[in-house]
Amino acid sequence: QVQLVESGGGLVQPGGFSRLSCAASGFTFGHSLMKWYRQAPGKERELLATINSNDITIYWIDSIKGRFTISRDNAKMMVYLQMNNLKPEDTANYYCGALYGGTDYWGRGTQVTVSS
Repeated sequence: QVQLVESGGGLVQPGGFSRLSCAASGFTFGHSLMKWYRQAPGKERELLATINSNDITIYWIDSIKGRFTISRDNAKMMVYLQMNNLKPEDTANYYCGALYGGTDYWGRGTQVTVSS
């Protein structure tokens, strides 16, 4: 059974940083494409970044480029999202995703609130 469990969210001041983690289990992690998404209140879920098994990364929206970094540890079956210089508009529920065997899987998300 595929499971993705996010952690690391919380309240962060503008300009601050946060590191999200996603613990994966139930599948061959090294064969997966891992993703981070977010969904803000009243908005659609948006794809932020992806990383493949060879650590090739793609950042899909301009507003996070240079501030967010996706990474993975295949031995630990973990994927991370380092977020720096956070802005109030980064406030959202952040989800870990995995594309494995042609199927997309999701975690339940972790809330990040950027506010003073």
